[in-house]
Order: sequence, then C-alpha cells, then structure tokens
Amino acid sequence: MQVNSLDDEGELIDPFCDSSKPIQVQFQDVSAAAYKIKSGIQATPCTLSHISDYVDMEIYFKKEFLQYTGSFKERGARYTLMMLTKAQKTKGVIAASAGNHALALAYHGHDLGIPVTVVMPVIAPMMKVMRCKHYGASIIIHGKDIIESRKHAMLLARDNGSLYVNGYDHPHILAGQGTMGLEIVEQVKDIDAVVIPVGGGGLIAGTALALKNLQPNITIIGVESEKCASFTASLEAGKPVYVNAASTLADGLAVPLVGVNAFATAAPLIDKMVVVNEEYIALSILRLVEIEKAVVEGAGATGLAAVLAGLLPELKGKRVVIPLCGGNIDTTILGRCIDRGLAADGRLCRFVATVSDRPGGIADLTRLMSDMHVSIKDIFHERAWLKSDIFSVQVKCVVETRDQAHAEELKKKLRATYSHVIWGNAHNEGTTSVPNLD
Repeated sequence: MQVNSLDDEGELIDPFCDSSKPIQVQFQDVSAAAYKIKSGIQATPCTLSHISDYVDMEIYFKKEFLQYTGSFKERGARYTLMMLTKAQKTKGVIAASAGNHALALAYHGHDLGIPVTVVMPVIAPMMKVMRCKHYGASIIIHGKDIIESRKHAMLLARDNGSLYVNGYDHPHILAGQGTMGLEIVEQVKDIDAVVIPVGGGGLIAGTALALKNLQPNITIIGVESEKCASFTASLEAGKPVYVNAASTLADGLAVPLVGVNAFATAAPLIDKMVVVNEEYIALSILRLVEIEKAVVEGAGATGLAAVLAGLLPELKGKRVVIPLCGGNIDTTILGRCIDRGLAADGRLCRFVATVSDRPGGIADLTRLMSDMHVSIKDIFHERAWLKSDIFSVQVKCVVETRDQAHAEELKKKLRATYSHVIWGNAHNEGTTSVPNLD
C-alpha cells in the first residue's frame, strides 16, 4: 500500500495509520517480531537501580539507551524493514524524523541493504544529521518543524513509490517496540508495575501489549511531559486529539497528536497516566548521571522523573521497571539539563543582595559564603539602577551548595546579615521538593 489518498482537508493519508481504520496490534505480532529481529538487536540489560534505596521502591532500569544507535527505536525499525516485500526493499523507505527514528532506520537500512531516505526539519541537531549520513541514509532537510517534514516525506513516498514509515504508529513499529516488554518479563520476576515514557504512543502500546498478555496483573503507567500531554488529552476525549506542543527537555515526547494505532492498542491496557514538569525531568537526568553513571536524554528519563516528583506514591515498596529508552542528548543540552537539575535540587542557587559599596563591602559577602563553604559560580555587581542608598551596590550571585538544607542555611544567613536580599526568582522563592539522596 502506498500513500495516495486524501482526507477531508486535502492531506495525504498514510494507509497504515488511517484514523478511520485504526489497527489494534496483537500479541502474536510482538512474538513474531521478537523472532525476526533477535539477531540484529541488543537484548539490553534490566538491572537493579542504585536509586532504589532513596525512593523506597525496588527499581529496575531497562537500559535501551545501550542499543547501537542509542534508543529503543531500533526494535520497530528493524522489524518494519524486515517485513517489507522484495519490491519494497528495492524501492526503499522514507520517514520524517529529527532524531531516534531516523538513526534507527538509517542504521538498520544500511545493515539490511535497504535504501532509506529521511526528511529532517531545519531544527534537527547537526550531530544527528551527520550520523544518519554516516549510516548511508539520504538526508533531505525540509520544513520548519516535523509536521512540515512529514508532509514532504509523504509526498515523496507517493511520487517515487517508496514506503512511508511512521515512527510511532506503523503496526510493525508497534510490534517491534513490544519486544522490549518480552525481555523485561524474562529479566525481572514478580513485577508490580512498569512506568513508560509516552510520546506518540508506540512504545507503551507495544510494551503494554506484551506485558499484559504475559502478566495481566502488572500495572502499566504512562508518563508525559507537561509541555505536550497529548495521550492524556486523548484518553479524556476517547480518541486521539491534537494538543499544542511547547519546547521541552523531553523533545522526543513532543508529539502533538498520538498515533491512531498506538492509541487503539494502548488505551485499554494503560492503568494510569501522569504528567511531569520540566524541573523533575532535569533532576532525573542529573540523578542518572550522578548515581547510575548513565547519560539519558530527557524523553528517556521521564519515567524516573515521575517517581522523583512523588506522582506514584502507590508504588512505595513495590518492584518497578522503568525503561531508560534513549540516550541521544546533545552535549550542550546535557549541560543545561545538569544545571537545571542542580537548581531544582537546591544545589545551584541565585540571589541578589544589596551591600555596602564602601571598601570591604563585597569582601564581607564573599567571606560569609566562604565561611559557609559555599562555592561561587558567578558574581556580578551594579550601581546605576539601584535607587536606594548611593553608597550601596547590588551583588548578583550564582552559587553552589551541598544540598537544599545548605541552601536554606545560606538564605537565612544572608537575610540575617543584609536588609535587602532577593532569593531565586522574585516571584517564586521556593525550590523543588525532592527526595534526599544523602
């Protein structure tokens, strides 16, 4: 089947992902996928987390970021490519992606000798563009966002006869992703719950299908970023609905309209959906780097973020599996996430103090911080915009503390010493309440 028909709005219809004919993937599809892809996919470890002791849960991390291209997307990509007809394998496939789906298709297409074309938006990270080229894919940069890239990819598929592959909703993609669930059941006994990040819905659809068929008592929990809670909105509406997607650390989950097949498959199997904020996603990335020694992208860290945010109190004392489903985070973004995580943890703080502009005024401030063993990361002072005492100066500081309690101690000391202190944001002096990991 090729892309050729139009919907009521004149848009091309993907025959494999038609909202008027949603497909519910079956357990036997997942089993077939596991057999087909076994020789080409990593059986990633699922190991007990060091974080378990700090959150009163027995947490196992399924380390999908250890796949060769860094994400779970390889499972569905390889199965889809292997299920092509001989003619389709000659024509090749085309996809729209700015990240993991593109990498997975490019790598496995090269391995299987199948031509792959990827349409990427202009905002796609250059590192991922170059890696796709390295794997032999033809790269077309088109569109300001993934929506425009997708439209262009479908037009190309219609015109050249290649197969368009939706990265989170093609039935073979869903079946392939479900193989992760089969591995989880083999690796961890007596599972109480599995907490799965949700974007377009492909991973939770396939995985929940496998888990519920093998162990119906397992609780399936989906986690979305507050910046794009499209699956939650769709569950409330009873069908896939469009939501506005804002910029998020979990960019891999920023899918404004969930897949129709993914929704049809996953909706009856999900026991709970939760929405997590950006601070906890950043904190989750930080915790994984510091404690697990694992570099995980925002989308991949969202399951842990829900635990750290206290959104799943019913799992206390339970055995819980959390997929770390991707590790393709840009180095610059990783640095920002770590800083945001430190800020959310109360370990990176900022304040403005009005001090004497006479000799020794700023020295007294820095001595106060030195005596408290607070590290100064940045300091800046200004006089021109201060409207009070002409012999005063505003000093803006970014400092590093041991933990949240240490930060509170610094705040109290500053306010006891100086009459004008602004801590953090002027309109929000609080810090995120997080589990104590000391």
